[in-house]
Amino acid sequence: MHIDSFFQSIAQGTVEMVDLTTPLSPATPVVPVPAPFAPTAPLSVHPVSNFDEAGPGWRWNDLTIGEHAGTHVDAPQHWISGKDGKSVEQIEPTRLAGPIATIDLTDGVAGNQSFLLGTEHLEAWEAEHGRFRPGTWVLARTGWSERASDPERFVDPAGWPGISLAAAKWLAAHPHVSGYGVEAIGIDNMGSGPSEPEPGTEPDPGAFGPGHYYLLGADKYGLTSLRNLERLPATGAYLVVAPLPLVGGTGAPARAFAFVPRDGEGR
Repeated sequence: MHIDSFFQSIAQGTVEMVDLTTPLSPATPVVPVPAPFAPTAPLSVHPVSNFDEAGPGWRWNDLTIGEHAGTHVDAPQHWISGKDGKSVEQIEPTRLAGPIATIDLTDGVAGNQSFLLGTEHLEAWEAEHGRFRPGTWVLARTGWSERASDPERFVDPAGWPGISLAAAKWLAAHPHVSGYGVEAIGIDNMGSGPSEPEPGTEPDPGAFGPGHYYLLGADKYGLTSLRNLERLPATGAYLVVAPLPLVGGTGAPARAFAFVPRDGEGR
């Protein structure tokens, strides 16, 4: 498609531009971290001037915010498995845009809020739609964003949807996957690995946080707190995600958009 015709298609409505981003405010929750570990900071806003003596013709604010607040990208340096990998400003822009594979897990999550994406879901998607294309972002549709306006339900102590250890390894090994995105507050529910290794085997280093451990360790990226995934087809849409290019950042708040053709699914 010629670049002019692409933008014309957006203006004409034949391609829909869907905002996947959760609005960010001081009420937006961050991942709960139990003591003695240190939590990250939610957004706080500090007024500098408001058309007053500090600035009669302008209004602006200072912000305090953690790298992993709201809709954000996880860079490899966020996790021990990727500590020698890229920080967020080092991620190539071409890795932040690509085709979307939407995997619908809503039925499973309806019966179990800690439901895990498994290899069977990934293999079934490829069996139906074809192998993931180069640069694919796999987005897990769970319906969890319906809880986003209620922090207590969104960050439920009973858990939220996650990814299995096997599926994390599967995605990490797939040569065409750039990243994995979710509606929940994190790509893992932090309990998605086995609590005990099989008898006679060594503990898996990625059992706690398998999505973080295996994806970030394989130079693939996480994307969290997404909305509007119900508006995406299984295939045919494209993602553009734009994190703040924080130098040395382990992640960054981001704006994420999907471009969805209105004439049905496509590849």
